[in-house]
Amino acid sequence: MIDMAFAQQHGQGSSPAGALLFQLLFFAALFALFYFLLIRPQQKARRKHQEFLKGLKKGDRVITTGGVWGTVVEIGDDTVTLKVDANTRITFSKEYISHYQPDFKREEKEG
Repeated sequence: MIDMAFAQQHGQGSSPAGALLFQLLFFAALFALFYFLLIRPQQKARRKHQEFLKGLKKGDRVITTGGVWGTVVEIGDDTVTLKVDANTRITFSKEYISHYQPDFKREEKEG
């Protein structure tokens, strides 16, 4: 459809190399748009989450992606155990720890 419109706009005598160049530039611009609007922000968010997970310590109060609130009691290579009640501990995969609890501030805990 774009080829037909391009051919009509420039007449029947236009070169096929010009049409090919136009298509290549169009796809390059489309890829750049996707990169800056979708891929790059997602990579930044993933990097930020990885840094958050590396900084987890025992005693941090966190929330999982499933909405479970708990206190970190044990950290493994790929798992985190949360104390969610006086006698209840649940082990999660590290990647499912979402963020700190809203009322928890690390500075107050450490200081």
